[in-house]
Amino acid sequence: MLSLFTTRQAAKKLGISVAALSRYVSSGKVPAPQITDIGGKPVHAWTEQQIENVRKLLPQIANGRKTWRQKRKEAAKKNKKK
Repeated sequence: MLSLFTTRQAAKKLGISVAALSRYVSSGKVPAPQITDIGGKPVHAWTEQQIENVRKLLPQIANGRKTWRQKRKEAAKKNKKK
């Protein structure tokens, strides 16, 4: 039997916040899971395989704050060398 997980459960398994996972899906950085109706309400339903695929993609997703800090450190290093 195929087990399905909510976005909240998928985020918990991935170790990220629900907001981050939703943001990655809406921006297209992570493929959107299938949408199923539960109680007349559309809900994203994640499979274990989809969660594992996202786990592989997470290291490739650039975090804006981290990237900004890295750029600032690199610029500081270049200025020191001059």
